[in-house]
Amino acid sequence: MTDTPPGDPGEDVPATPSEPAEPPVMPRGLVVVLGLTGLLVSTLALQQFSAIVAPVLLALILMIGVHPLTGILRRRGVPQWLAASITLVTVLAIVLGLAAALALSVVRLGAILPQYEDSFTALVNDLRATLERLGVSSQELHDLLGQIDFGQLAGLVSGLLVGLASAFTNLLFLLFVVVFMGVDAVGFSRRLERVGAKRTAVVTALRGFVQGTRTYLIVSTVFGLIVAVIDTVFLWAVGVPLAVLWGLLAFVTNYIPNIGFIIGLLPPAVLALLEGGPELMIIVIVVYSAINFVIQSLIQPKFVGDAVNLALTLTFLSLVFWSFVIGPLGAILAIPLTLLAKALLLDVDPQTRWISELLSGGQTEPATDDEDEPPPTDRPSGTASDPPEATDADTDATDRPARGAQSRT
Repeated sequence: MTDTPPGDPGEDVPATPSEPAEPPVMPRGLVVVLGLTGLLVSTLALQQFSAIVAPVLLALILMIGVHPLTGILRRRGVPQWLAASITLVTVLAIVLGLAAALALSVVRLGAILPQYEDSFTALVNDLRATLERLGVSSQELHDLLGQIDFGQLAGLVSGLLVGLASAFTNLLFLLFVVVFMGVDAVGFSRRLERVGAKRTAVVTALRGFVQGTRTYLIVSTVFGLIVAVIDTVFLWAVGVPLAVLWGLLAFVTNYIPNIGFIIGLLPPAVLALLEGGPELMIIVIVVYSAINFVIQSLIQPKFVGDAVNLALTLTFLSLVFWSFVIGPLGAILAIPLTLLAKALLLDVDPQTRWISELLSGGQTEPATDDEDEPPPTDRPSGTASDPPEATDADTDATDRPARGAQSRT
């Protein structure tokens, strides 16, 4: 038997331990580019399928807002199937009620607007006479006023309500989605608890989204009803037609951040101009602005600020973004959908959770004890303030529960 020379392939050379190779790190610039590309593709896809996505998102937000009714009924001794059925019927009543109210309002508005064509013509003639007294030439007046048409004005006001009603055009599909979500919501809480043992960060982010959305919906609904009642009574008192319609519009637009007040003000202000002239229009604008400033700008943000906790710029951009993606319904659901995107994209990952702090608009959380703790000072050892030295037994007792938790994990 011959000896195998060193270095021969047949020789068993003991393997030397090598350090594990670190995974390659993707450049941060490339991560940003890929993220923006994915966002653009996702946005275009959502816009392409907005006819399906919009009813699904509306049904999701409605179920989140009304689902606590099931728990309330269960605590009062109502059977599970009956509590779920009552919750489902409540959601369906909300959807059908809003759809019927908006459809009826559009029909009534279309019937009443032709009555004001003469008033509109008189207002245009008065405006022409006033401008001529100010020295504006007749040709300039003709070019300017010739572009103003009552049909265009009526179409603008009607188009506003039609745009809101278009959210319920796919009503049958919306009803089916609501029914199926209502059935699945019965055992969803138990399934969420089982998932929470393995995906704590994901469940925590989803719970935060649900809690924030519910608080936002409750506060916006309560204050929307208050504003709607005050506006309806005021418009009825000053003689503006269709006061109930404009109160309903004020209630719906209360869910639209930043510019909802302006959308709810335009139609009654235009109708007040046609009904009672510039004086009545000014009164409507002043009273609406006062109501909005007191209730929607001073009182309501104090209740909804902690739940939403979004910067003012972000709320406006979310309004523009979701309106572009899924249409008029996106303006109404802008805040809940932004909370959902924030929970799924930022709050679920500890490495991106810091971005949520940058996007917050309310007061930030108080600093931790480590941040508030003053720097250590030199003091003689052995004083009463020094902590006792940990012994080996104490260390073992401290590490034992942690090792047990790791083994269970």
